[in-house]
Amino acid sequence: MDGETADRKQAGETMEMGEIAGVQPESKAEERAQEPEVSASKDSRQLPAEPALAPGAQPGVQVPEGGLGWLVVFAASWCNGSIFGIQNSFGILYVMLLNELEDQKDPSIQFKTAWVGAVSIGMIFFCSPVVSIFTDWFGCRKTAMGGATMAFIGLLSSSFTKSLELRYLTYGIVFGCGSSFAFQPSLVILGHYFRRRLGLANGVMTAGSSVFSTAMPFFLANIGDILGLAHTLQILSVFMFIQILLSLTYKPLLPLPSAEERLKPDATGTLNCLHQCRRYLNLRVFRKVTYRVWAFGIATAVLGYFVPYIHLVNHVREEFNEDKRNWILLVCIGASSGVGRLAFGKIGDCIPGPKKIYLQVASFWVLGLMSIMIPLCRVFESLIIVCLFLGLCDGCFITIMAPIAFELVGPQEASQAIGFLLGLMAIPMTAGPPIAGFLFDRLGSYRIAFYLAGIPPIIGGSVLLFVPLIHNRIRKRQEKEEPGTDRMLLASENVLNGDMLPGNSNTEVPA
Repeated sequence: MDGETADRKQAGETMEMGEIAGVQPESKAEERAQEPEVSASKDSRQLPAEPALAPGAQPGVQVPEGGLGWLVVFAASWCNGSIFGIQNSFGILYVMLLNELEDQKDPSIQFKTAWVGAVSIGMIFFCSPVVSIFTDWFGCRKTAMGGATMAFIGLLSSSFTKSLELRYLTYGIVFGCGSSFAFQPSLVILGHYFRRRLGLANGVMTAGSSVFSTAMPFFLANIGDILGLAHTLQILSVFMFIQILLSLTYKPLLPLPSAEERLKPDATGTLNCLHQCRRYLNLRVFRKVTYRVWAFGIATAVLGYFVPYIHLVNHVREEFNEDKRNWILLVCIGASSGVGRLAFGKIGDCIPGPKKIYLQVASFWVLGLMSIMIPLCRVFESLIIVCLFLGLCDGCFITIMAPIAFELVGPQEASQAIGFLLGLMAIPMTAGPPIAGFLFDRLGSYRIAFYLAGIPPIIGGSVLLFVPLIHNRIRKRQEKEEPGTDRMLLASENVLNGDMLPGNSNTEVPA
């Protein structure tokens, strides 16, 4: 009896500690539903633990781990490759737009034209929080098909006008918005078809899209000179039309809430749809000082991030009088970015906790230095080396973003943290290229523009250095104030960085 009483007491303490950490105990109904699975085999305790569910996965849902899932991977690769291949190759379209508008004799033409591509890439990030809600409510297939249709309409309609103002709407807003709605579900749907092999599926998707986006500058450079801007945009719209058909493969394997459930009042009498909106648009992540500093640093760093993608091709034409090989620079950025995503993804897995941020710090510093180096290059070959480093930094920054979000806010709020971060990135990322175009219109050279574009990444990267320091200070303060519950409080603040599992003070997990 004494041993049984002690066990009950320890279980009660464990439950209390779990509540401190923000971990809610399962209901009795769920426990009874899981009991048959536990008792189904006498040797179940000797079997290895079941792998963690993929994001959004639910117990009892059969994950194919392949089969038709590889067709979904191909569709996601096509989506990512075509969208970001077009966006990252806008420097070629930018030169074609300038050639089409050169008879207007507008002294601010560089500034105005740069807004077309800047608005488009900005809308991809600006719409991210809204796309998350649409994906959760209507599913990946409907959201992706709607987005691909919008992107198709945006590109096709851009080919039938020569008005720069109309292209702000068609290419900038319509194509940019559609790209956002098509892109985000392609990341979510992989979790429906893969669990144990989700890392492999993401790697294949990343590699496939990198190959696709690497070939896009070569493709645009060749057909652009032959067919012209209008027909080039029409051909690019075909890529989006194919994506509409490929989005049909995004068959969701996880159940979606029905219309009745969404419109049904909850226990407090509030409509469930309003409750869901509050759930996906809550600002709790901003209560964490480490997330605020991280988001501010990223938003600062990306002010000059997209400048080389738009202005580098025209800079080569102005400085080197080179029109035949300038597309090679964008190919180098795309290829090295693919290598960087694969390499730094593996390296990031080996770095514990928020120390992953040091990779982002290094990538932003190098990216800023490379941007400053662009005007200093006197031969075309030196620009190729610079672009290879730019691509590696791009791959590192993108790959490490999601793991850092998980480290700072925990898995429950990671999707919201990423969505808000992408929304914050939209404004500075959109403003950078037009500012560079404005400086060219006034000074007749891109030198000052590239010098200034290298400063924000260095400043933003320096700000990110404070995140691990603040995290360690908060951790030490909590250990001093409440030594009995310090690990539980840390688990609530940062689930993935905690040294102990919530609710079990004797179970260690690796950082």
